[in-house]
Amino acid sequence: MKLKTYKEYLAMTTEKIEEMLAPVRAMQAQKQAELEIAKLDEKIITLESEITSLCTQNPIPFDRIIYKQDEMQLAERRRKQFKEIIDQLFYEN
Repeated sequence: MKLKTYKEYLAMTTEKIEEMLAPVRAMQAQKQAELEIAKLDEKIITLESEITSLCTQNPIPFDRIIYKQDEMQLAERRRKQFKEIIDQLFYEN
C-alpha cells in the first residue's frame, strides 16, 4: 500500500473516511445476520431432537411437546425474517 502525503491525509474529511469504511461495515452487518441464521438453524435442529425425545416418553408430556413446537415455530419464523431482511438490505434485485 502506498501512503498518501501528509497533506492529503489532512485534507481527508470524516465523510470520506466513513465512505471508505461503508463497504466493510455493510459486509460486517451481513455476516452478523448470517451468524444469527446459523444460530437459529442450530436451535431448530435441537428442538426437533427434543420433540422426538419427548414423544418417546411414557406418559407423553403433551404440554412440553406443545411448548417445544411453539419455540420451534418461532425460531423458524425468525429465521425466515432474517433471511428476508438480508435479501432486502444486501442483495440488489
